[in-house]
Amino acid sequence: MQTYGPYDPSVDYVPGPAPRPKYTGRSNQADGAETPSWRPLHMSRRNFLRGVACSGVVIGGSSYLFSGTTPARADTRAVERLVRLTVNGRTHSVEVAPNETLATTLRYRLGLTGTKIGCNQAECGACTVISDGITIYSCSTLTHRVRDSEITTIEGIAAEDGTLHPVQQAFIEEIGPQCGFCTPGQVVCAVSLLNGNPKPTIEEARLAMSGNLCRCGAYDHYLRGVMKASERV
Repeated sequence: MQTYGPYDPSVDYVPGPAPRPKYTGRSNQADGAETPSWRPLHMSRRNFLRGVACSGVVIGGSSYLFSGTTPARADTRAVERLVRLTVNGRTHSVEVAPNETLATTLRYRLGLTGTKIGCNQAECGACTVISDGITIYSCSTLTHRVRDSEITTIEGIAAEDGTLHPVQQAFIEEIGPQCGFCTPGQVVCAVSLLNGNPKPTIEEARLAMSGNLCRCGAYDHYLRGVMKASERV
């Protein structure tokens, strides 16, 4: 350790730290003393990156804590669970979950199992129903979105005395239903088409029915059924 004597005004002192002695690899201590254990610092690439990452987390966290801003609060407004639906002319008060789809409500709360759930991704059309005169995919429509709406399912297509709708009768005659899984959506879609356009061309009918998939491939059968029904409505 370097020591300094009393201050001498006649000597020019250079400010700054004293020069560091060179490391020669040999101990400056007396013989027999323990060799110093320090070595020149060698930092690996892994340790360097780890240190940079940790420093970034600390800096980022501190800037968030002391920035004076607060995160946005989540919307905690409750969704009313009791909704009113008018399905096939009957009004129902149903308690539903906030994320419940109309297909789930129709099938498992109202017992209207004619509405099928196929893809559950609004692609196959098996779940098609009519809401206020417009066809919708009930598997991708929240029940809360259609509250107070007029819903028509496959169960509400035929007359109250059991007489089939012209579309249903024409589909039977043209042997449209094969496995039958897509038939409810096909019927509802065709009825909606003829309600708005009683005399469609074959291209208009084909376009209107294009949102309904048939895994049995009976598209031409259904199309001929639509055209036959258009002559009877």
